[in-house]
Amino acid sequence: MEEGAGVLKVIVSKGKSLAIRDFTSSDPYVVVKLGKQTAKTKVINSCLNPVWNEELSFSVKEPLGVLKLEVFDRDRFKFDDKMGHAFLNLQPLTSALKLKRALQLTTGETKLRKVAPDSDNCLLADSFITYANGEIIMDVRLRLCDVESGEVFVTVKWIDHPTTPIHVRKR
Repeated sequence: MEEGAGVLKVIVSKGKSLAIRDFTSSDPYVVVKLGKQTAKTKVINSCLNPVWNEELSFSVKEPLGVLKLEVFDRDRFKFDDKMGHAFLNLQPLTSALKLKRALQLTTGETKLRKVAPDSDNCLLADSFITYANGEIIMDVRLRLCDVESGEVFVTVKWIDHPTTPIHVRKR
Protein backbone atom coordinates (compact mmCIF):
# COMPACT_ATOMS: atom_id res chain seq x y z
CA MET A 1 0.00 0.00 0.00
CA GLU A 2 1.26 3.48 -0.83
CA GLU A 3 2.25 6.26 1.56
CA GLY A 4 -0.87 8.04 2.76
CA ALA A 5 -3.19 5.26 1.64
CA GLY A 6 -6.37 4.64 3.55
CA VAL A 7 -10.08 4.10 3.44
CA LEU A 8 -12.74 6.75 3.02
CA LYS A 9 -15.93 5.45 4.58
CA VAL A 10 -19.17 7.17 3.63
CA ILE A 11 -22.11 6.37 5.89
CA VAL A 12 -25.35 7.36 4.20
CA SER A 13 -27.62 7.71 7.23
CA LYS A 14 -30.96 9.04 6.03
CA GLY A 15 -32.90 11.26 3.69
CA LYS A 16 -35.43 13.90 4.64
CA SER A 17 -38.35 15.39 2.69
CA LEU A 18 -37.35 13.71 -0.56
CA ALA A 19 -39.27 14.48 -3.74
CA ILE A 20 -42.27 12.42 -4.84
CA ARG A 21 -41.54 10.56 -8.08
CA ASP A 22 -44.27 7.91 -8.03
CA PHE A 23 -47.97 8.59 -7.32
CA THR A 24 -47.65 9.47 -3.63
CA SER A 25 -44.12 8.45 -2.67
CA SER A 26 -40.76 7.28 -4.04
CA ASP A 27 -38.45 4.27 -3.77
CA PRO A 28 -35.15 6.09 -3.10
CA TYR A 29 -31.55 4.93 -3.19
CA VAL A 30 -28.27 6.87 -3.23
CA VAL A 31 -25.33 6.49 -5.63
CA VAL A 32 -22.04 7.75 -4.17
CA LYS A 33 -19.11 8.55 -6.48
CA LEU A 34 -15.51 9.32 -5.64
CA GLY A 35 -13.30 9.66 -8.69
CA LYS A 36 -13.86 6.54 -10.79
CA GLN A 37 -15.26 4.52 -7.85
CA THR A 38 -19.02 4.15 -7.40
CA ALA A 39 -21.16 2.52 -4.71
CA LYS A 40 -24.87 2.57 -3.94
CA THR A 41 -27.25 2.03 -1.06
CA LYS A 42 -30.18 -0.34 -0.97
CA VAL A 43 -33.61 0.82 -2.15
CA ILE A 44 -36.11 1.87 0.53
CA ASN A 45 -39.61 1.28 -0.82
CA SER A 46 -42.39 3.88 -0.56
CA CYS A 47 -40.58 6.38 1.63
CA LEU A 48 -39.80 10.10 1.48
CA ASN A 49 -37.79 10.05 4.74
CA PRO A 50 -35.70 6.89 4.27
CA VAL A 51 -33.18 5.50 6.76
CA TRP A 52 -30.37 3.66 5.00
CA ASN A 53 -27.61 3.56 7.65
CA GLU A 54 -25.28 2.06 5.05
CA GLU A 55 -21.51 2.25 5.06
CA LEU A 56 -19.82 2.48 1.67
CA SER A 57 -16.01 2.24 1.50
CA PHE A 58 -13.55 3.69 -0.99
CA SER A 59 -9.85 2.78 -1.01
CA VAL A 60 -7.83 5.89 -1.88
CA LYS A 61 -4.36 7.40 -1.54
CA GLU A 62 -5.65 10.63 0.07
CA PRO A 63 -9.20 11.94 0.63
CA LEU A 64 -8.97 14.22 -2.42
CA GLY A 65 -11.51 15.51 -4.88
CA VAL A 66 -15.25 15.83 -4.61
CA LEU A 67 -17.65 13.30 -3.14
CA LYS A 68 -20.77 13.19 -5.30
CA LEU A 69 -24.14 11.83 -4.21
CA GLU A 70 -27.12 11.25 -6.49
CA VAL A 71 -30.54 10.20 -5.26
CA PHE A 72 -32.79 8.15 -7.52
CA ASP A 73 -36.28 6.66 -7.40
CA ARG A 74 -36.20 3.03 -8.52
CA ASP A 75 -38.74 2.23 -11.20
CA ARG A 76 -39.56 -1.29 -12.20
CA PHE A 77 -40.53 -0.82 -15.85
CA LYS A 78 -38.67 2.32 -16.98
CA PHE A 79 -35.53 4.32 -16.21
CA ASP A 80 -35.00 5.33 -12.59
CA ASP A 81 -36.06 8.93 -11.86
CA LYS A 82 -33.57 11.51 -10.60
CA MET A 83 -34.37 12.90 -7.16
CA GLY A 84 -31.51 15.39 -6.86
CA HIS A 85 -27.79 15.42 -6.25
CA ALA A 86 -25.30 16.87 -3.79
CA PHE A 87 -21.54 17.24 -3.57
CA LEU A 88 -18.94 17.71 -0.88
CA ASN A 89 -15.41 19.00 -1.51
CA LEU A 90 -13.01 16.75 0.42
CA GLN A 91 -10.20 19.32 0.58
CA PRO A 92 -11.09 20.32 4.19
CA LEU A 93 -10.82 16.62 5.15
CA THR A 94 -7.38 16.46 3.52
CA SER A 95 -6.30 19.58 5.47
CA ALA A 96 -7.57 18.03 8.71
CA LEU A 97 -5.64 14.83 7.93
CA LYS A 98 -2.43 16.84 7.49
CA LEU A 99 -3.10 18.69 10.75
CA LYS A 100 -3.72 15.42 12.59
CA ARG A 101 -0.41 14.07 11.28
CA ALA A 102 1.44 17.30 12.17
CA LEU A 103 0.04 17.19 15.70
CA GLN A 104 0.83 13.45 15.88
CA LEU A 105 -2.59 12.69 17.35
CA THR A 106 -3.04 9.07 18.37
CA THR A 107 -5.62 9.11 21.17
CA GLY A 108 -8.48 11.18 22.48
CA GLU A 109 -10.93 13.38 20.62
CA THR A 110 -10.04 16.71 19.00
CA LYS A 111 -11.97 19.14 16.80
CA LEU A 112 -9.66 19.82 13.87
CA ARG A 113 -11.64 22.12 11.62
CA LYS A 114 -14.97 23.87 10.98
CA VAL A 115 -16.47 23.76 7.48
CA ALA A 116 -19.12 26.32 6.52
CA PRO A 117 -21.66 26.08 3.69
CA ASP A 118 -20.28 27.62 0.47
CA SER A 119 -20.10 27.11 -3.29
CA ASP A 120 -17.70 24.15 -2.83
CA ASN A 121 -20.29 22.04 -1.04
CA CYS A 122 -24.02 21.52 -0.52
CA LEU A 123 -23.90 21.89 3.27
CA LEU A 124 -27.05 23.12 4.99
CA ALA A 125 -25.20 24.04 8.20
CA ASP A 126 -21.70 24.33 9.63
CA SER A 127 -19.93 21.02 10.04
CA PHE A 128 -16.94 20.06 12.17
CA ILE A 129 -14.14 17.68 11.31
CA THR A 130 -13.14 15.74 14.40
CA TYR A 131 -10.38 13.26 15.21
CA ALA A 132 -11.63 10.41 17.43
CA ASN A 133 -10.56 6.80 17.95
CA GLY A 134 -8.05 6.84 15.10
CA GLU A 135 -10.55 8.25 12.57
CA ILE A 136 -11.13 11.67 11.08
CA ILE A 137 -14.90 12.19 11.05
CA MET A 138 -17.17 14.74 9.38
CA ASP A 139 -20.95 14.66 9.86
CA VAL A 140 -22.79 16.60 7.17
CA ARG A 141 -26.34 17.54 6.24
CA LEU A 142 -26.50 18.09 2.49
CA ARG A 143 -29.13 19.95 0.49
CA LEU A 144 -30.14 18.17 -2.71
CA CYS A 145 -29.79 20.32 -5.86
CA ASP A 146 -31.93 20.46 -9.01
CA VAL A 147 -35.00 19.12 -7.19
CA GLU A 148 -37.98 20.64 -5.39
CA SER A 149 -36.99 19.28 -1.94
CA GLY A 150 -34.71 16.92 -0.10
CA GLU A 151 -31.77 16.51 2.25
CA VAL A 152 -29.30 13.70 2.85
CA PHE A 153 -27.44 13.09 6.13
CA VAL A 154 -23.96 11.62 5.67
CA THR A 155 -20.92 10.84 7.81
CA VAL A 156 -17.52 10.77 6.11
CA LYS A 157 -14.66 8.98 7.90
CA TRP A 158 -11.01 8.76 6.92
CA ILE A 159 -9.05 5.83 8.30
CA ASP A 160 -5.31 5.57 7.64
CA HIS A 161 -4.36 2.15 6.37
CA PRO A 162 -2.68 0.29 9.26
CA THR A 163 0.38 -0.47 7.14
CA THR A 164 0.90 3.16 6.09
CA PRO A 165 4.64 3.67 6.54
CA ILE A 166 5.86 6.34 8.90
CA HIS A 167 8.97 8.07 7.67
CA VAL A 168 11.74 8.41 10.22
CA ARG A 169 14.61 10.78 9.54
CA LYS A 170 18.01 9.13 9.54
CA ARG A 171 20.97 11.02 10.95
